This record gives sequence, C-alpha cells and structure tokens, in this order.
Amino acid sequence: MNVVLGLCCVEYVQAASFDDPTWPCQQRKVETLSLAILWTAPLPDGPAGLPEVVLPPQAAELAALLAQRRITLEEAGAAVQAFASGDENPDPVQMAAIFARVFDALGGIRLRIIRGIEDYSLKQIALSDKIDRVRSEMRALENSETPDFDRIDALEEQLDWDERIFRDRSKSLTYVCETPVLIEKRLYALAQILLMHAD
Repeated sequence: MNVVLGLCCVEYVQAASFDDPTWPCQQRKVETLSLAILWTAPLPDGPAGLPEVVLPPQAAELAALLAQRRITLEEAGAAVQAFASGDENPDPVQMAAIFARVFDALGGIRLRIIRGIEDYSLKQIALSDKIDRVRSEMRALENSETPDFDRIDALEEQLDWDERIFRDRSKSLTYVCETPVLIEKRLYALAQILLMHAD
C-alpha cells in the first residue's frame, strides 16, 4: 500500500492559467504545487498522512536547514548524506516527512511571492491608468483656447515621474517573475537529493 503524501499537500495543485489580468509574467501562473508529483517514491505501510509523522530532532533540524534558500544544493546534499549516514538510519516515511516540511515551508514562501507579484501588477495597472489620465488632461489643456501653462508644466513633471517609476518597476519584473520558478526547481532538486536516501 502506498501512503498518500500528507493530507496537507494532496490538494496543493491547480491548473496553470494565462488569462489572469493581474499576472504580468511570461511564466504560467500556477499558484500551488503538488507534493505527490515531486516525491515519486512509493512508501511502505505507515501513517495515514505525513503531518502526523513526528520527526526526531536531527531530522527536524535537517528539514529546517533544507528549507533555507541561502543553502546551496551542494550543501544540502552534504547535509542529507551526513544525516543518512548517521545513527538515525532514516526510513522512507521519515525522508518523505522531511521533504513534506521543506515543501510546506518553501511552498508558503512561493505563494507569498505570487501574491506579491499580483499586488505589484495591480499597482502597475493603476499607475498606467493614471499616466493615461494625465496625458489626456495635458492634451485637453494644450488644445484649449486659453491653455493653463502652469498646470501643463505640473502635469508634465508628474508624467515624467510616473513614467520613470513605471519603467523602473517593469525592469525588475523579470527577476520577480523568475523567483517562483526558482523555488519550484529547488524543491525538485531537494526531492531528488532526499529520494536517493529513501530506499
């Protein structure tokens, strides 16, 4: 019998979408990931769900270490190797439970980043609308019989400022959009590292 990999994570998948106006990235928007797709090893009979698995202190420490994004994959591999070679003698359920904790931690960070990208996009949409309104007002003033040049100058200054902010935000968009993908790749790599010791 295979153990389902954690009741907390089974529903953690949703179809990717390109039709969300608040999503500015080229990458498809996939809000949630599936732990079961990343953790491919069958598990022996065990607990009904990984959330109930109580990790010994060293295993919990390993999970906390692997969840840190500043830790390189080489360092992660060395830490897992050291753990697996120790006295703990981890079984497949324990290794899956370690990954489930890492998955929950990094998945939570990833989801917060996606929410931040959505907020970022909404601000860009609002700023774009504001820029359009300012341009329209400037055109109307310039075409009037008695242009208010002081107002036109003030609007032109505001327009320059808003357009600069819009461009600066757009330049950083590529990096921001790549972050969820980098976390997905990291989760996959960590799963592979742990799976090597889950036999």
